[in-house]
Amino acid sequence: MQLQLKPVTMSVIHKLIAQSLSIPIKSIENCVQLLEEGATIPFISRYRKEATGGLDEVQVGQVQSLHEKYMELVKRKEFVLKTIAEQEKLTPELEKAIEGCWDATELEDLYLPYKPKRRTRAEMAREKGLEPLAGWLMAQHRGSPEAKAATFVSEEVPSADEALKGACDIIAEWVNEDAAARQAVRNIFAREAVITSKVVKGKEEEGEKYRDYFDFTAPLSRCPSHRILAIRRGESEGFLRVSISPEEEKCIDRLTRRFVKNDSEAAGHVENAVVDGYKRLLRPSIETEFANLSKEKADDEAIAVFAGNLRQLLLAPPLGQKRILAIDPGYRTGCKVVCLDEQGNLLHNETIYPHPPQNEVAKAANKVTKLVSAYRIEAIAIGNGTASRETERFIANLRYDREVKLFVVSESGASVYSVSKIAREEFPEFDVTVRGAVSIGRRLSDPLAELVKIDPKSIGVGQYQHDVDPTKLKRSLDQTVESCVNQVGVNLNTASKHLLTYVSGLGDALAQNIVTYRAENGPFRSRNELKKVPRLGEKAFQQCAGFLRVPHSENPLDNSAVHPESYPVVKRMAGDLNLPVQELMHNKPLIDTIDINRYKTETVGTETLTDILQELEKPGRDPRGEAKVLEFDPNIRVISDLKEGMVLPGVVTNITNFGCFVDVGIKENGLVHISELADRFVSNPAEVVSLHQHVKVKVLSVDIERKRIQLSMKDA
Repeated sequence: MQLQLKPVTMSVIHKLIAQSLSIPIKSIENCVQLLEEGATIPFISRYRKEATGGLDEVQVGQVQSLHEKYMELVKRKEFVLKTIAEQEKLTPELEKAIEGCWDATELEDLYLPYKPKRRTRAEMAREKGLEPLAGWLMAQHRGSPEAKAATFVSEEVPSADEALKGACDIIAEWVNEDAAARQAVRNIFAREAVITSKVVKGKEEEGEKYRDYFDFTAPLSRCPSHRILAIRRGESEGFLRVSISPEEEKCIDRLTRRFVKNDSEAAGHVENAVVDGYKRLLRPSIETEFANLSKEKADDEAIAVFAGNLRQLLLAPPLGQKRILAIDPGYRTGCKVVCLDEQGNLLHNETIYPHPPQNEVAKAANKVTKLVSAYRIEAIAIGNGTASRETERFIANLRYDREVKLFVVSESGASVYSVSKIAREEFPEFDVTVRGAVSIGRRLSDPLAELVKIDPKSIGVGQYQHDVDPTKLKRSLDQTVESCVNQVGVNLNTASKHLLTYVSGLGDALAQNIVTYRAENGPFRSRNELKKVPRLGEKAFQQCAGFLRVPHSENPLDNSAVHPESYPVVKRMAGDLNLPVQELMHNKPLIDTIDINRYKTETVGTETLTDILQELEKPGRDPRGEAKVLEFDPNIRVISDLKEGMVLPGVVTNITNFGCFVDVGIKENGLVHISELADRFVSNPAEVVSLHQHVKVKVLSVDIERKRIQLSMKDA
């Protein structure tokens, strides 16, 4: 249900988002309105630049995220106000404080004294009628606390000591629930908290992989995200005990100065209650808060790394529509070979056994050369798993009747795809090995179209993906996939249902309807024909049309990123030059003569017109580069072949916050630590390297026992 907000509340939210992102408020207002009308992030950032002031996808995503956060806060505020009002404790001052609060932590502090509780020690003391005594002590009168407490002795309170104890429990709770006290302790935690991890006694051997954290201490504010996630994993697996806290005396001293007003006897009891309140209630509460905050921050950083890697993987250069022979290599079970046509359709499959134990080298060589000739193969793709290097050498030594390029392709997630529902639907009559080999071949042809079929978490890039918030991770990765698909654009007549699902405004049901319509009516002849697809209304058409390409359409703009709503503008431009639209496209000298100021309207401004001219120059241009062949050092086959000081070619396979992993052509990937990436300080490895980048690395050290390789890019 849509939350109905007062205009003044909405205005405050827009202002807060604008301040947080340093974006003009008008851009925020328009962006939020478009999002609420159901516009997608890719559509807004590409086709509504005038409305948003040219916000890019990242900024629109940030606006969406902050807007959702504040909407959740508004709901929480309504609940808090309602709960306190039902207790008949809502004063005008408290209502004003809650209404004016826009910080979730601050709101929870205001709500804490009124939050329904389980029966605490303070609650039990209140039930015994000891709150007035707590109030008397808190006022720090000069009289005798014992004498005052004696007046509270009853059947339920057997002695003055018991009365004082109960009153101090109430004071401890007051200290814990005091918003200013909590903020003071929070500030000390933020500046000075230290995270400490110790090994659980008796778990040293079992938890060996966490050895670095058996006796670890670091300032929380400077502890890198990968360490936080590793420590938390060690804790959840029962190998580490973790604590977060600043210097205890500093916090107690700060609270004492706040609550203890004089040197009376009553003040002594208050001081004891403050210490108890801090140790028993306040510190554990703030520690949990900071544990959650640090985990959330570490999650966000890890998810950002994962999303960045995924983007690079999805936008890896495609080989394009070529006839491909793909091999899923193996030893005992053989190498599964498939031949694919230009569209990735399976033409042939069989198994060869060029490696031990069978060693049918001549027979396998004969088969491969015949297949290359018979199916007019233009490229060979080999999966980078078991027996990959041996298969690569075997294939590279063969002689063919045509030029054939050889590529080693990452097979991360191919096994996940081969057992998936999608693979079973595509190849019901073939087993998982054939499906895996087909996936390897298609990844070479078009990585994006193939990888969208696999859950991004299974693709094997990133760090600690199993430890981060799964909902946040899924959302971020889905947005990344959607962004990449729409950035590249999709051929409406060849795209699979799974690729279409990620097109702006479509989703699962409409993607299926498009595929069904295509099967029943043949290829789409124009973008406009999309409107005949069942349930694809005006809104969905507006959101998706610009990202779908229709080659060979009567209207050449249907095969470009120009949105149908801008066709009349392009028609006017071509008309003013006395030529058809077709002749204007690709014609840079003519395009350079167009004065965009002549075509501006209230809704079409400089940004849109500039985009249109760029698109006319290179219509439907694929933003991805060209696939390149990498040749590993032929002398390096296993980890024991590596020697310190060697300089080798390699390919970046994963990027983390602490460096990147590089494949130098053996089973184990080597680590280039962040300090070894460049001859300068590097704060983010993604500034220096990208996924699948071809690099030269120097071997620093090889630990054969632990299968660890340390590399450097500095002197390479």
